[in-house]
Amino acid sequence: MKLRPDIVGISLILVLAPFWLPLVHGYEALGTRVLVLGLAAMSLNFLLGFTGVLSFGHAAYFGLGAYGCGFALKYLAPSTPLAILCGMLLGTIAGALLGALIVRRRGVYFAMVTIAFGQVFYFIAFRWNTLTGGDDGLRGFSRQPIDLGFTTINIADNLTALYYFVLVCFAIAVGLMGLLLRSPFGRTLLAIRENERRARFLGLPIEQHIWLSFVISCAFMSMAGALYALLNNFADPKGLHYTQSGDFVIMAVLGGMRSFWGPLLGAAVFVVLQDSLSSMTTNWQSWIGVMFVIVVLFFPRGLLGFLRRKSQA
Repeated sequence: MKLRPDIVGISLILVLAPFWLPLVHGYEALGTRVLVLGLAAMSLNFLLGFTGVLSFGHAAYFGLGAYGCGFALKYLAPSTPLAILCGMLLGTIAGALLGALIVRRRGVYFAMVTIAFGQVFYFIAFRWNTLTGGDDGLRGFSRQPIDLGFTTINIADNLTALYYFVLVCFAIAVGLMGLLLRSPFGRTLLAIRENERRARFLGLPIEQHIWLSFVISCAFMSMAGALYALLNNFADPKGLHYTQSGDFVIMAVLGGMRSFWGPLLGAAVFVVLQDSLSSMTTNWQSWIGVMFVIVVLFFPRGLLGFLRRKSQA
């Protein structure tokens, strides 16, 4: 199989990030955050960019993944793989149940219902102080070293090891996404995105495919949430708020929501700008908003689409 140059280039950039980040005044935790939020943006884009359905409540599953991971580490067992699995299960099960209720809605109705359910989870986490810690967040847990039998990966104290662990998780998730999108199931999602009425006339079970796309997107989103909890050793209600969902939408649109790698680029730009601008001004969100408006008006295919067009010119 011939390797695509874009995949090789992205892989080299990510693998070598701990070595070149200090040269541009970056740091490993920032690179890890880009991977985690990039995975979250790509998970949303699986539903938005490749199925054509917009969810403004996807942060709920990101937050549930974080809380599920924290609960597992705090109350079940000090096992990082088990914690990630528990976070994914919690977010995926919630997504499967709620997706079955809203799958027949379309457009703004679908988006508004997802916001409503997301805010329900937010207020539960905000008010249930005895379990979630309320506004102070869930504390008292920390990521644990990973015992492979023949060696131990110390992600608890070694940020480089944590970065590469998150990179492996990211690669597995992105690889599965790519396989799904290249399968007949993925082609069906594209058909639904392009013309739902024609796809329905062809006899395709539209609601079933949209539900499956929603559940898969929630599974990867909750995985990102679990990794985010491990990165911070902390989970709080803000991770479930609709404003966090808005950030994921901004990342996807900035990079290019109809391209596979676009949301990763959008997440990188968003995180780097947030990190640099927030140290200079409290109004950093205004500058990101201005950039978002410029991209929407002048670069409809996102930053990645603009860069590809430039390289072909």
